[in-house]
Amino acid sequence: MKGILAAAAIALCALAASAQDRKMNSSAENIIGQYFVSHEGENSRVRVFKDTDGTFKAQVTWVENRLDKDGNVRLDEKNPDKSLRNTPCDSIVIMEKLEYNPGKKRWDSGKIYDPTRGIRANVTCSFDSPSILRVRGSLMGFGETILWKKTGE
Repeated sequence: MKGILAAAAIALCALAASAQDRKMNSSAENIIGQYFVSHEGENSRVRVFKDTDGTFKAQVTWVENRLDKDGNVRLDEKNPDKSLRNTPCDSIVIMEKLEYNPGKKRWDSGKIYDPTRGIRANVTCSFDSPSILRVRGSLMGFGETILWKKTGE
C-alpha cells in the first residue's frame, strides 16, 4: 500500500512540474505575435517569433513609407554590417537572441537594431498590459524605451 501511495505521490509531483513547465513556456511565448511600432517618424509592423535556437527574434513585415522619392523600395543603408545594406526596409531583422527570464518576467539577453540610426544595442522587453510591449534598448549607459502595440494578427 505504501508503494502505491508513493508512486501516486511521485506521479502527482511529475504532473504538477509538467503543468508548471507549460505555464512558464506559455508565459515566455506571450511575446510571439504582430505589433504596430511607431518610432522616429516611421510606422511599421513587426512580427516576433521563436527562432530555431529557442530564443525570440523580431522582423519588420510592413513599413508605411516603403518607397523612396524615386519609387524604389528603401533599403537598410545604415546597417553597420555592409552585407545587410541591400535588405528591403520591410524585411529587416530588428531583434535577436531574446531569452525569457521568468524571475524578472521579462525578455532580455538580446540585441535590438535601430535601422533609422544604424545602431545595435542591448534590449529588454516586458509587458505593460496584455497588448503593450515595453521595448528598452540601451548602449553605453544610454537608453530609450518604445511601446509596441500588439495587434493580434
